[in-house]
Amino acid sequence: MLHWIYQIWNEAAQEGAAWADNFSFLRLLGYITVRAGLATVISFLLTLAIGERVIRKLISLKVGQPLRTAEEVHKLAELHGGKAGTPTMGGIMILGTVMVAVLICGRVLNPFVLVVSLVTLSLGVLGFLDDYQKVAKKNSDGVSGKVKLVWQAGVGLAAGLFLYLNPETKNYIFYSTESGAQEALVTSFSFPLITFLIPLGILAIPLFMAILMGTSNAVNLTDGLDGLATGVTITVALAYAAITYLAGTQHSAEYLHIFHNRNLAELSVVMMALVGACFGFLWFNCHPAKVFMGDTGSLAIGGAIGMTAICAKQEFLLVIIGFVYVMEAVSVILQVGSFKLRGKRIFAMAPIHHHFELRGWNENQVIIRFWIISILCSLGGLALLKVI
Repeated sequence: MLHWIYQIWNEAAQEGAAWADNFSFLRLLGYITVRAGLATVISFLLTLAIGERVIRKLISLKVGQPLRTAEEVHKLAELHGGKAGTPTMGGIMILGTVMVAVLICGRVLNPFVLVVSLVTLSLGVLGFLDDYQKVAKKNSDGVSGKVKLVWQAGVGLAAGLFLYLNPETKNYIFYSTESGAQEALVTSFSFPLITFLIPLGILAIPLFMAILMGTSNAVNLTDGLDGLATGVTITVALAYAAITYLAGTQHSAEYLHIFHNRNLAELSVVMMALVGACFGFLWFNCHPAKVFMGDTGSLAIGGAIGMTAICAKQEFLLVIIGFVYVMEAVSVILQVGSFKLRGKRIFAMAPIHHHFELRGWNENQVIIRFWIISILCSLGGLALLKVI
């Protein structure tokens, strides 16, 4: 909306309209940095404004987070027993305020903004259904794992096809090159110290599907302690806000030798809206949490970050920037694999944040130390941009 207002003002100023001089401050809306900053403020203030009301409504609807029994988690049930009844589905605040901020400050018809927003909403709906079933059944079982994976794969497939079929994104995501009289589509990937081309074409879409599935589930696994996933998301989203802005600015992209597309800069508005919403949510989600984001928030956040990484062509850098997410997911994979193959567990409990709890760290220590790791990894990922 704000960009539309800027366009109206800009056209009037070029035509010499008298009123345009009186509203010359509207030229600021032409700067993506200004709109990204406004998106942060809007989503933050909106979350603060609606937070208490949403929490009261969730409590009145008795949507308390079902906790696993002592038979399932043993000592952890004692550590987290006081959280019983804390309302979940708080992710609707994050999802709602991000979408409002993007509608106000972003260019919604920008293909990258559109695909990231639709992926975020689609996975948010999946998360909402999962949370609803958990609350309705009064246990920790929600949507089945198979249904989740099929839904996530379907969203990834639809997003990949959108990027492939849209002329504005196809030649960027699926790099077009000519060899003699033939034209081939190759897919370029970046990793620290190397950029390589693979002639995948449309076959890159399964990789995009895997990235979305992995990222959304990894954020979901990270969301196990008060404010943990929220704080980590802030640092990761800030890093990708910087990356998308730099990749969308020609001089910066050329200097850093990263992939450039002018439409990418608009994704910084989406990422900063997510940052603001997470700061606002953390106001209520910090220990002791008054509300949990639930799968409604975690799956949506994972979708937003994963899709942004794909659009920026910095998918592998997400392993470094989102190292906490990776660490949480890998700990679960190793734990399950070890138990099935060897009959022994590697960690006291997975995801790994519970391992440290059971080894004597209190909840705040785990949260803050994981935040520190996330900050350092995000800074390290940004520093590696110059050597990609």
